Amino acid sequence: MDILLILKALILGLVEAASEFLPISSTGHLIIVGDFLNFTGPRAEAFEIFIQLGAILAVVWIYRERLLDMAINLDWDPKVQRLTLNLMIAFIPAAILGLLLHKTITDYLFNPVSVAGALVVGGVAILLIERFAKTGRVQSVDEMNWKDALLVGVAQSVALFPGVSRSGATIMGGMLGGMSRFAATEFSFFLAIPTMFAATFYSLYKEWSHLTVADIPMFAVGFVAAFLGGLVVVRFLLAYVGQHSFAVFAYYRILFGGLLLAYFHYHPWVGH
Repeated sequence: MDILLILKALILGLVEAASEFLPISSTGHLIIVGDFLNFTGPRAEAFEIFIQLGAILAVVWIYRERLLDMAINLDWDPKVQRLTLNLMIAFIPAAILGLLLHKTITDYLFNPVSVAGALVVGGVAILLIERFAKTGRVQSVDEMNWKDALLVGVAQSVALFPGVSRSGATIMGGMLGGMSRFAATEFSFFLAIPTMFAATFYSLYKEWSHLTVADIPMFAVGFVAAFLGGLVVVRFLLAYVGQHSFAVFAYYRILFGGLLLAYFHYHPWVGH
């Protein structure tokens, strides 16, 4: 067993957990941290896709009672039916664009320089939305209509650009449409379940040939780290948004992205 490789898997699993649900871009952080750890290439890409399963299963576990209730009552409860329909509507835009643009995005945008730029631009966008968005019209996911869901879905499509952040785009999209921070955050978590499952299984299908039995320990460590870390981060964020804005994450994005742009200006990224 390669201890150094296991350590890299642990670090990347924790990075995935910390950045998947916070509005700071998990894909962006995995690309950057992977580059610094010299863990890149097809094998690394398959690993980074796989550990997303651990993170999203953390959401499934936290919302297990709500999800079970939805499954049981879908055929008669109007609130459950409306939420399910809204999730389907929000899922469609990114699903279609992801299928059409997956190869182009992977070939041309998955690099630290693009990610750094997206971190800065996204941080500025969060500050502007926090300042000018009129939130509060929708206080819970049960009050959403199909237009709210479509706006969140379109916003999620923007997150196909690495470094934008899926959670950040969906939460900010919801807030732009008048949703409260808590409602937008909770809907973002619900929407993550079908979106991330679909993206992960599709990507794993494409990358399956790069996996071997020898990779099982590394993948297991990353998966468990992402799951346990995800439990902590999701609970933290749900508690945080009730009392605070997302400005601190915006400033982090701008500072981190700016430092990365400066670093890669003097140490040009050539890919691997």
